[in-house]
Amino acid sequence: MFEAFDAVFLARLQFAFTVSFHFIFPSFSIGLASYLAVLEALWLWTGRAVYLDLFKYWLKIFALTFGMGVVSGIVMSYQFGTNWSVFSDKAGPVVGPLMAYEVLTAFFLEAGFLGVMLFGMNRVGKSLHFVATLAVAVGTFISAFWILSANSWMQTPTGHVISPSGQFVPEDWFAIIFNPSFPYRLVHTVFAAYLTTALVVGGVGAWHLLRERANEGARVMFSMAMGMITVVAPLQIFVGDQHGLNTLEHQPVKVMAMEGHFKNHDHGAPLVLFGWPDEAAGEMKYSIEIPKASSLILKHAWDAPLKGLESVDRKDWPPVPVVFWAFRVMVGLGMLMLALAVYSLVARTRKRLYDWPWLHRFAVAMGPAGFVAVIAGWVTTEVGRQPYTVYGLLRTADSASPLAAPAVGMSLLAFIVVYFIVFGSGVYYILKLMSHSPHSGEEGPARDVPVRAGGITPAPAVSGSIAGGKEA
Repeated sequence: MFEAFDAVFLARLQFAFTVSFHFIFPSFSIGLASYLAVLEALWLWTGRAVYLDLFKYWLKIFALTFGMGVVSGIVMSYQFGTNWSVFSDKAGPVVGPLMAYEVLTAFFLEAGFLGVMLFGMNRVGKSLHFVATLAVAVGTFISAFWILSANSWMQTPTGHVISPSGQFVPEDWFAIIFNPSFPYRLVHTVFAAYLTTALVVGGVGAWHLLRERANEGARVMFSMAMGMITVVAPLQIFVGDQHGLNTLEHQPVKVMAMEGHFKNHDHGAPLVLFGWPDEAAGEMKYSIEIPKASSLILKHAWDAPLKGLESVDRKDWPPVPVVFWAFRVMVGLGMLMLALAVYSLVARTRKRLYDWPWLHRFAVAMGPAGFVAVIAGWVTTEVGRQPYTVYGLLRTADSASPLAAPAVGMSLLAFIVVYFIVFGSGVYYILKLMSHSPHSGEEGPARDVPVRAGGITPAPAVSGSIAGGKEA
């Protein structure tokens, strides 16, 4: 069935599918954990019940999102061993400890306090519960820190030496962790997570405002979400620009593909808005361009020269059409986020934030936009790194295990089927929870379940219905 396919391509496709599916959940849970911490802090500070109701409303959704994020990420470790054993062997001395640090710090912190956060509201004091919520939020950030450090090292490798056996051996851990692209990628990714969460929260709030304009919970979550988007969207555009300049310095070929520059431009490069990259012919067809604008953006000078892909050996080109269009999807959605921010700011200044149905419809339509933009951004980053796994040092073709295409293809097919069934069901349930209108007296995650897997179940944990049944 898969004999005609290239085994390495199938392995790349398998990892791309699983990591894309996986990152949907962390990109939401990172922002949602911080949002929950803010809601609980506002409840403790103001005493307003609406903040507690919203905390419980989103806590159930967070629990599902967090669980699916953990489960969906496990298979990537499996793929490191089965499909990318050469990469694991050569880069393991660097990447392995970074992944271990993520488990020893972030995951242990999250796992240790998650139970208290989910089920301890009525079992521990308010202060201790808030500490648990903060710990989970901090844990999600630390997790992003280590994972992005490992990925950024693969993009801009520093702080290592290559041993006689061909392994990347750590020489300076500070240089490895804080490699040249890491600070930009960390801030860009965390801001993306905050925007993703704000768009979801804003979309849910807008949905319920369209159905019931006077709903206090919907009003509060919509106002908070629009405020976050108004602040973060412009900052994200600025950070993205700085990240692009850093990429130009360290990964110029990726930027050439992003911009669609096949030819060298000695006196200012145009900004290609749209077009069709013809990789075989080495030219951009049917392009719509702004003369010299790319040089202005990337070099801050109209006439600054920029090299094109013709200056690079073809074997070092990434898949140009994929990178070109993924980048435009990301940027286009970023501009729509900025438009939503401006629209909501105008409505807020006119005191009509809850009264403009078209604003609410726009927010609902933009609800999933953060996820699409995040995936498009990672496609740009990862596909743009090709043909390398460790940029400039280890090629993808030399990183794979001795693979049989049918075996990789069948496991890819199995992943697709299982992921869509299992996580599709989970997403459906999350959407079902979101469809319920926030209300006063919101209940958190269910507590009427045994708290021990074995031994004697404490009496307070036994549900009243069971106890009543025994008395009857």
